[in-house]
Amino acid sequence: GTSHTSGEHNTVVWNDIHHKTSTYGGPFGYPDNQEGREVLKLLQKAWNAKLIFTIGTSHTSGEHNTVVWNDIHHKTSTYGGPFGYPDHTYLGRVKEELAAKGIRLD
Repeated sequence: GTSHTSGEHNTVVWNDIHHKTSTYGGPFGYPDNQEGREVLKLLQKAWNAKLIFTIGTSHTSGEHNTVVWNDIHHKTSTYGGPFGYPDHTYLGRVKEELAAKGIRLD
């Protein structure tokens, strides 16, 4: 689709958060294929259910009572590694994490 705010193509937008899709799974993007679009729909359902973040202890800073990811992994780096692309197992893993939170396609 096209972002209504920026005019960018291949961008899924919900609650002012842009998730790019691409044919190659580029930076911060999900593959523009059935599985990539499915994951985006599932993440949108999780966002709407307020399941993406929670209050807890940060694994990176050790800070208590702060906003942290809620056991649904997101890719936040364009340089690979544990938080970035490329990661060929991510889509399957995140679907399992979403299912564990009760998020499934109808």
